[in-house]
Amino acid sequence: MSGEIERKSARYGVFGKYSYAWITVLFFLVSLLLHWYFGWHAYQDQARAHGEAPEFAAFATEAARDTFENWQSEFLQLLWQVVGLAYFLYLGSPSSKENDDRLEAKVDELLRAQLGAGAEARIAEIDRDYLRHHGHARPVGIMAGNRSSS
Repeated sequence: MSGEIERKSARYGVFGKYSYAWITVLFFLVSLLLHWYFGWHAYQDQARAHGEAPEFAAFATEAARDTFENWQSEFLQLLWQVVGLAYFLYLGSPSSKENDDRLEAKVDELLRAQLGAGAEARIAEIDRDYLRHHGHARPVGIMAGNRSSS
């Protein structure tokens, strides 16, 4: 099933493979445009209430300041926390790999204790089946249906 999804998304190239990112960028741009659009109307109303003519240059300066202030205090902070954490976990930083390596070593020892002489072959088979493939952890043998049982 997962292989079929990957093939379908690959047909759309970069747009299919990174559709979540493109949707997020679209939401961001639409919200930014709407923020400036409604801000311009509020700025016009405020200028008229004070008997002044609205100037786009003054509005653009004020809107840019407000946008970057909001970006810095909220979006950039959240972006760093979510994307930075996900990236370093994916990359395999020492802090994220420590528990995985320990757990894998324990499971390997349990397999050795349970299977005896056939343990190393079984561990090698599992390692081969669960290698990363193009950045995705993918159980190739299980998905292809050619996994032998020991």
